[in-house]
Amino acid sequence: MYSYIHGIIKKIEPSNVVIDNNGIGYLIIVPNPYKYKLENRETIYTHHYVREDINNLYGFETEDAKKLFIKLIGVNGIGPKSALSILATDDINGVVLAIENGDAKFLTKFPGIGNKSAQQIILDLHGKLVETEQLVRFEKIEEAEEALLALGYSKKEVVKVLKDIDNELTVEEIIKLALKKILN
Repeated sequence: MYSYIHGIIKKIEPSNVVIDNNGIGYLIIVPNPYKYKLENRETIYTHHYVREDINNLYGFETEDAKKLFIKLIGVNGIGPKSALSILATDDINGVVLAIENGDAKFLTKFPGIGNKSAQQIILDLHGKLVETEQLVRFEKIEEAEEALLALGYSKKEVVKVLKDIDNELTVEEIIKLALKKILN
């Protein structure tokens, strides 16, 4: 129904934000509401979730996060609350890699995801999230992330600088570029 909503953040609550678009306030449930700042102009990519007793609008910072959310809620036993807990990590690449590599232990660290749910996610989504070249990119980014973490940078800093890195670069080039971004 709605692909995205662009407007001004008017309210931030523990599980949602209200974004004003031309005088209409949309209450959008988001993974990390406190990432947004009051009165900032934002674009939130949305998914309208309707069931017999639920009519909610879920929102995400990127199209990729929205697509992953839709895939996750399609898994048997995974609802919007569990999918949001996974997306709250801000490490979409890590989640995709865990699914592609069959890493149930990584997935069980999220609230509401036990071993059985993690195995179901892997079973249902393995091979359906990325193309081969994207998986190679994710692996390069993950390797660069591990190197930067080993150098003592925080997870938050590292995820932020690696978000928009070109996938044609080598791991070494990614690390150099990330270091330049962090130090500037």
